[in-house]
Amino acid sequence: MAKQAQGPNRNYIRITIAVLIVLFLLAGALDYPPVWDKMADKVNDAVALNIPHFSDIPFVLGLDLQGGTHLVYLADMKDIPKDDRGEALEGVRDVIERRVNAFGVAEPIVQTARVGDSYRIIVELAGISNISEAIQMIGETPILEFKEENDEPQRELTPEEEQQILEYNEAAKIKADEALEKALANPDSFVDLVKEYSEDELSRAKDGDLEFIIPDGEYSFLYQAIADYEVGTLIDTVVNTDDSFYIVKVEEKREGDTQIHARHLLICYSGALYCESSISKDEARAKIDELKAQATAENFDQLVRENSTEPGAADTGGDLGWFSRGDMVPEFEQTAFDMEKGAVSDVIETDFGFHIINKIDERRIVEIRPRVITINKMTKTDIVPPADEYKNTGLSGKHLERSQVQFDPNTNEPMVGLEFNSEGSELFKEITERNVGKKVAIFLDGEPISVPTVNEAIRDGRAVISGSFDVQEAKLLAQRLNAGALPVPINLISEQTVGPTLGSASLQKSLFAGLIGFVFVALFMIIYYRLPGLLSVIALCFYVVFVLAIFKLLPVTLTLSGLAGFILSLGMAVDANVLIFERLKEEIRSGRTMGSAIDEGFKRAWTSIRDGNLTTLIACVILFWFSSSVIKGFALTLGVGVIMSMISAVTITRVFLKFVGGWKAIKNNPWVLGAKPQQE
Repeated sequence: MAKQAQGPNRNYIRITIAVLIVLFLLAGALDYPPVWDKMADKVNDAVALNIPHFSDIPFVLGLDLQGGTHLVYLADMKDIPKDDRGEALEGVRDVIERRVNAFGVAEPIVQTARVGDSYRIIVELAGISNISEAIQMIGETPILEFKEENDEPQRELTPEEEQQILEYNEAAKIKADEALEKALANPDSFVDLVKEYSEDELSRAKDGDLEFIIPDGEYSFLYQAIADYEVGTLIDTVVNTDDSFYIVKVEEKREGDTQIHARHLLICYSGALYCESSISKDEARAKIDELKAQATAENFDQLVRENSTEPGAADTGGDLGWFSRGDMVPEFEQTAFDMEKGAVSDVIETDFGFHIINKIDERRIVEIRPRVITINKMTKTDIVPPADEYKNTGLSGKHLERSQVQFDPNTNEPMVGLEFNSEGSELFKEITERNVGKKVAIFLDGEPISVPTVNEAIRDGRAVISGSFDVQEAKLLAQRLNAGALPVPINLISEQTVGPTLGSASLQKSLFAGLIGFVFVALFMIIYYRLPGLLSVIALCFYVVFVLAIFKLLPVTLTLSGLAGFILSLGMAVDANVLIFERLKEEIRSGRTMGSAIDEGFKRAWTSIRDGNLTTLIACVILFWFSSSVIKGFALTLGVGVIMSMISAVTITRVFLKFVGGWKAIKNNPWVLGAKPQQE
């Protein structure tokens, strides 16, 4: 009976170890993909497999490791009421963060601080070592503007301007004909002619190579003109488009992706992305189910035009045109590509609402790689730029006294209330009177932050912006409005550059310290605890690989303090093992069998492990919640390390011990486990 019970238990342990090894390999590949990629290439070449490469997701390094810029600004609050200063400071912080994000800075840190009666904004930009660039990026006081739809037609060209365009384009055609004549006389000189004649800097830098183009892509007009020509053909006529003349050589053709042509019927609901409908999700589901019961390929166009909530569907019939894999959200795309031509799908749910799809056609596209000489033409927009979508109204942040979150007394939905001063009230009255049913856009730093529709004229200087807001979204909008409404000048009082060399040196020293700590911990555990110590070191290797993978996946911004937390967690990771191994030795000395001693050792040590690590985690949470960014990094990495150390000790080490504890050589030699039975 004992053997029958032992078999399944041993199999469970073997399976668990196998799963841990697979996870270890995957996490290791994520940590350092080049090793996995080299092994995958060798295996693929040897046995004709297709093991994929791992994406090289970089670790996110903070300012002190990557280098960058540290700036401290002082906010001038003398004109801001005391009760509004905190909100005004947060508004400016948000504006700076939006400006920095617009430049694509990785993991910027923008935080506020109060030192006595002064209010400060601290900006850390990792990877930006040019201080003047950083200062220019952040700028000065935010600018809030209210704009209305621009319905003014674009002005017409004067006779003189029309003549200027005509003469320019005639000269451009002569130049294009000259380039074509030379190309036809000596096709092998095409690249040299690109450098001599082409006026498009981007394509000229690539010797005129446009790479592969597709029927409905950026160069669809060019694709249609050359689609019927064979590879190697130099087209003997100038391709004339609205804005350029092209001399074209077809370099290559290849079979491209599969594309499908489809249309869809959308029923969205309150809370779905970009949905202006007020119906509930359940109501939307009932509506789409009703339409699905009626839908056929023949009546689909009519159903869409009459029922779809997609903007413009009444005109387009929900036609999505041709699209490839990756162009649509996954749920929609998978269904569309799996359907038969002419079929109508079941109901699909995405973040935009509920859809029904009608697949019209499917094709395998041919991609063409042309090489071109581009001669630019002059167009009307070169002289008269297209009108902006919105135009200034004269109403700006200086007229807005305050913005605050309010709640609809009937639905309790959050709204954003606006209050204007006397001059602003008069301007707002005029703007809303002439824009009933139209949109009035609110711009902050040149970017729209809200585009509400005017429902009625507002004459008392008080308005509300309503929509599908949650409380946090309404609070953020109010904060952004106040950032432009309350002028808070900021002055740079401190600037510091951390060079990449200094950051790299800090990183190397931190990694070396971590390696030394790991080695000493490993030596102590192996010498003192023998085989359990060796197993704990192996478990510690698993722990390190898993933690680094978590740092990449979250991702965690690694700073010097964060690395310190990680290195500290290395030492703490063996604390649980020490408690377990001491209990294990006591159980063996008392005469228990190996398997029983292992189970009892873990059982008795668990409460101490749990309580000790829980108090550390509480400290980490408090530090992360209430401290500055430097301490937050330390608290986060230490907290992640503590959680993983508990998993490592009570799962990985235990499985390894149970596995070797079944070996006869171990059962009969307790000394290997650092103990021996108590002498009678």
